[in-house]
Amino acid sequence: MKPYYITTAIAYTSGTPHIGNVYEIILADAIARFKRLEGYDVFFQTGTDEHGQKIELKATELGLTPQSFVDKVASDIRRIFDSVNISYDKFIRTTDDYHKNQVQKIFKRLYDQGDIYKGYYEGLYCVACESFYTNSQLVEDKCPDCGDSVTETKEEAYFLRLSNYQERLVKHIEENPSFIQPESRKNEMLNNFIKDGIQDLCVSRTSFKWGVPVSFDEDHVTYVWIDALSNYITGLGYDLDGNHSDLYKKYWPADVHLIGKDILRFHTIYWPIMLMALGEELPKQVFGHPWLLVGKGKMSKSKGNSLYTDDLVAQYGVDAIRYYVLRETPFSSDGNITPEVITERYNSELANTLSNLVNRTISMTNKYHDGVVYPQGELNEIDEDLINTVLETKRIVISKMNELRVSDALIEIMNTLRRTNKYIDETEPWILGRDEANKERLSTVLYNLLESIRHCAVLLQAFIPETSANIFNQIKSDKTSFDSIDSFGGMTKVTLEKPNPIFNRLDVDKTLAEFNERIKVDELVSDVLDEIEFDDFAKIDMRIGEVIECKLHPKADRLLISKVDIGTEVRQIVSGIAEHVKPEQFVGQRVVVVTNLKSIKLRGELSEGMILAASTDSDLEVVSVNIEKGAKVK
Repeated sequence: MKPYYITTAIAYTSGTPHIGNVYEIILADAIARFKRLEGYDVFFQTGTDEHGQKIELKATELGLTPQSFVDKVASDIRRIFDSVNISYDKFIRTTDDYHKNQVQKIFKRLYDQGDIYKGYYEGLYCVACESFYTNSQLVEDKCPDCGDSVTETKEEAYFLRLSNYQERLVKHIEENPSFIQPESRKNEMLNNFIKDGIQDLCVSRTSFKWGVPVSFDEDHVTYVWIDALSNYITGLGYDLDGNHSDLYKKYWPADVHLIGKDILRFHTIYWPIMLMALGEELPKQVFGHPWLLVGKGKMSKSKGNSLYTDDLVAQYGVDAIRYYVLRETPFSSDGNITPEVITERYNSELANTLSNLVNRTISMTNKYHDGVVYPQGELNEIDEDLINTVLETKRIVISKMNELRVSDALIEIMNTLRRTNKYIDETEPWILGRDEANKERLSTVLYNLLESIRHCAVLLQAFIPETSANIFNQIKSDKTSFDSIDSFGGMTKVTLEKPNPIFNRLDVDKTLAEFNERIKVDELVSDVLDEIEFDDFAKIDMRIGEVIECKLHPKADRLLISKVDIGTEVRQIVSGIAEHVKPEQFVGQRVVVVTNLKSIKLRGELSEGMILAASTDSDLEVVSVNIEKGAKVK
């Protein structure tokens, strides 16, 4: 089997990771599981980053030694990862003796060959981020990443001579187009951080002691990046003296380092240069995934707007949360997580589309055939159309996953499940079941439904493994391999039992009330907006529409239901503006409508777009224009 090595950034042990941090681990797990399904020999590594000034200070505040503090936090992080079924092969800790020993050797080698030199650092330092900044990088005299205060720092330090490798790094990036992904991240690194000159990197500290000691200078400890970044090779058994483990020989270089876009600079500049200086191969790809936002802003402990895995799993279940974070975060733009949207996605896709399909199909098999799955009979055009769609799904999903477009892969599977639901409406098994003469035809229809479900369950193993196992158990199939969905016909003659719904539809009001008991949802909204690329903005289609009908939502006092003529059609749009707009006054207004927003149901009413409004501290007003309806806003 071909080896495949995937890593995540290692979690910092200053506290419990929020769901935005855990999203990365779930994303990596889905990729690792999918590669295993494809037949790759996968090694998946994650772990914890356990040194630094911030940890030393926190431990002192709690009256603990740094080691006992990180032991506790690392154990909790591992528990959280295990709680969402992360299938890692190695959980590395930077306090592991082997890792520390190799970091000391790496530091000494780089010093001996002139890539590390001794000097003085003088500048601005953020303890929370453990990062140095210049005055120009600050935002209102605060850290640009976390918003905390920075301190003037001057101390003796060792530096990594990055400038010696700048031309070589640029050449490697330009000759290997997939090295930094997505493409926009590569352009950002080249244009903003590399081509104008790379400053040498501070790689030791004397102002704290909790770190890997520099072996030849007892006043210094190794600063975070040489320590933390080395985990990707030390975890495999890299040995500076050349006695590499079999794992290292087999799996290095990494196929993909999966990291958050905020630490892309460290992984695409510092890390490759370290490897060049050591004479080791560079990873094949560094993928800077987007963030999972809460409300309008990035999750942050300091902002108090974080959502945590334990709370989410307690409310919705493991696979529902795995599905949501994978499905909701696109390839290159940020995702968003709120309890309202989780609940909507849970009901519309997991309960209605997936669970209902499995439940209906097994129920009909029990009702019309006493639970017996009979062989497939003669096929007609409707059958062939379904089968072709199902067989094509594997190819499309593989193509999406090869590009790490995990959300897109899930959308394809969900589309196939919707097509299978449509097949029920097309074939009408409840009518076939009324006449004994249609028994063979009914057998074929039920067989096609069960086999389609099996195909989707095979693909879903990478994303929601517990759910897939549940489906296989209910349809009595042990054919779970990737090869088994190369053809349509894997179901055998078995007897099914009574179905057990996989996802029961949630009561929206009750669910949100229960979640609000756990965490004050209103406190999660942040005013900080993330910048977007022009390509993201260009995806939005806005048209001028005229409101032709408007009424209050029967189940929600804050919502209006409007019928809006956008020139080519009339759309129903539900808007949370009832406190600011009277229905009778709204009729006749020309408004700006986002027309390609995904349709959703809000309190049972379909909403097919969004009406733009502007807000101040005290009021909200719909954007009203005097332009011909149907006109495109550019």
